[in-house]
Amino acid sequence: MEIRELYAALVDLHGEPDGAPVEHGNGEGVRQLLTTILSQNVADTQTARATEALFEAYTDYAAIENADTDELAEVISVVGLKNQKAERIQRALTAVREETGGYSLGFLDGMDTDEAQTWLEDIKGVGPKTANVVLSFGFGKPSFAVDTHVERLSKRFGLVDETATNERVHRVMNRRVPDGIKYELHVLMINHGRGFCTARNPDCDNPVCARYCSCEVCS
Repeated sequence: MEIRELYAALVDLHGEPDGAPVEHGNGEGVRQLLTTILSQNVADTQTARATEALFEAYTDYAAIENADTDELAEVISVVGLKNQKAERIQRALTAVREETGGYSLGFLDGMDTDEAQTWLEDIKGVGPKTANVVLSFGFGKPSFAVDTHVERLSKRFGLVDETATNERVHRVMNRRVPDGIKYELHVLMINHGRGFCTARNPDCDNPVCARYCSCEVCS
C-alpha cells in the first residue's frame, strides 16, 4: 500500500490535522515523558486526572524523584499499574538528572531521532510508544507513535503483519511513513480508530474502511 494514498484518503474523510504541538516550555520534555508513562494502557481521562494529582502533590521534579515510592503510587492510583508506573517515573527522572544535572530533556533536541529514541528506551519501563510520543510531541522530531488505535489500524489495513508485536509495529511504521507526515498520520489514524474502525462493532460505512480495511465487518 502507498502510505501517501492512505494519508490522502484519511484527510478527505477527517480533514487535515494541525501540526505537532511542540511543548518545549513544559520542563523541556520532562512533563511529556512523565505524562506518557502515566498514559500507558489507560484512557485519556485517567491520564489527565493522574497528571493533575501528580503535579498538585509535588512542587517540582526533584520532589517526585525523591518521594517515597509507595506514596507516589497512591498519588497516581487512578491509573492502572500504579506501583510499576511510580517506579518508572522515578527511574526516568533519575536518568535525566544524572545525564544533565537537572531536569530537562533539552539535550535530545541536538540528537538525531534514532539516537534520541535509543537514549529514552534505555530507561527501564520506557518503550517505543513512550519514546516516540516524547520525541514527536515534545520535540517535533519525525517519530511515529503507535497507540492501540494506530496498531489496530496498521494491522487491519495490511501495513504490518497481524501477529506483529507493538514494538515491531513501531519499527515497521517508522520506516514506512515519510517523515513529513508522521505526526499528521498518527493523529488521523487515531481519529479514524476512535470514530470508525473501533476495536468492537466498527462502523465500516466509510470510504477509508471500504478501500483499506480487512476486519471481519469489511471483509
